[in-house]
Amino acid sequence: GDMKVQHKVELKEIGLDIGLAIARYFYKTDYLHYGCWPEGLAVAPENVREAQENYADLLLRNIPDGVKRILDVGCGSGKFAERLLEEGFSVDCVSPSPTLTRNARARLGNRAEVFECKFEDLQTDRRYDLILFSESFQYLLLEQALVQSLACLNPGGHLLICDFFKRNVPGKSPVSGGHQIDRFLSFMDSQPFTLLKDEDITAETAPSLDIMRDFIQEVIKPIWEAIAYYMTSNYPRFSALFSRVFQKKIAQAHRKYLSGNTNGEQFAHFKTYRLFLFQQQS
Repeated sequence: GDMKVQHKVELKEIGLDIGLAIARYFYKTDYLHYGCWPEGLAVAPENVREAQENYADLLLRNIPDGVKRILDVGCGSGKFAERLLEEGFSVDCVSPSPTLTRNARARLGNRAEVFECKFEDLQTDRRYDLILFSESFQYLLLEQALVQSLACLNPGGHLLICDFFKRNVPGKSPVSGGHQIDRFLSFMDSQPFTLLKDEDITAETAPSLDIMRDFIQEVIKPIWEAIAYYMTSNYPRFSALFSRVFQKKIAQAHRKYLSGNTNGEQFAHFKTYRLFLFQQQS
């Protein structure tokens, strides 16, 4: 076949692929998004799937009447797009990650078009009643995302954005990502959209980080420490070199993941998780 242009693979791309493998095996779920943990649902691995179903239900509840065609931007494994199809919507997907695109196409077959590209690079003549950004909005550039959205929407179409944003607090968040909430809201004020809904679900989604922290502490950390012990014992010179070369990356991994700082309380301090529904002004 023809040579594909090699692009530098981003760690977060690989992270999603690994995340899907872990989610399927340990949590018996194909969803890659955070869960919603209402009062009374124990924050435990066996409830991850139920929490993620809650999140999916929340998205479905917020799709306005009259919406028929949906564009799911950053569709993950395609699991939620499948749910939308089951509910009778017609759906197309945007998926920039090759592995996740393969998963989505295998799941959705010819029921939905999966565009393998970044949202900003999407080229299509199709028009949609609603564009969904479920934990994908944080990866987009605001200005380009809005230009593209306006190009893809039917008149009076909707944007449903469910994602976390950075709160304006000092200090360094162990969880990276998210647009500045104030900047986002003032930017949206300048766009031809009306804000119909703004629901804060930080408290319900934050426990997902506690699940992740526990998994890292109980599973990843012991594996990492065992491999490190084996390598330093048997290959001391290689290990020393490896440690030097990747010093910054390793320190970052320790700070972000192995330290246990990445937890629900920290998340809720630095981030605000919001569901926004906007309608294009005609």
